[in-house]
Amino acid sequence: MLTQTLKVLFHRDLTRLRNEIAAYKREETLWQIEHGIANSAGNLCLHLIGNLNTYLGAELGKTGYVRHRDLEFSLKDIPKAELLEKVDETILVVGNALDTVTDSQLEDEYPLLVFDKPTSTGYFLVHLATHLGYHLGQINYHRRLLDVPQ
Repeated sequence: MLTQTLKVLFHRDLTRLRNEIAAYKREETLWQIEHGIANSAGNLCLHLIGNLNTYLGAELGKTGYVRHRDLEFSLKDIPKAELLEKVDETILVVGNALDTVTDSQLEDEYPLLVFDKPTSTGYFLVHLATHLGYHLGQINYHRRLLDVPQ
């Protein structure tokens, strides 16, 4: 039950992420940082893609994805079309990975130690969903603040 709920929520919010990135009228604004904003929408998008491809794709879905977390925050000026393609790929990876998760696995310890103590796979998947929602809100706010006609 939880796995199917998470699958719906991840698909919903990754589709929202795609729509937010697509909604930028000025592509250069995706990479803009100002007014005390620590990360650009483009870098937050890359971070979410890396995060989900690592913890869902590579770990649970066995995709072989290798994360380069530092690049998620240092790369700049990736074309919007490429970001959208990466989000689309992540939607598929997340859905496929969640299709492999059984109800009994949700109670098992998540295979990687990510926090200061072990957690269940179910707990960690809920964490990933809330992490996505948190950064999705930041991207929405970034777009509404900075992507204005000049």
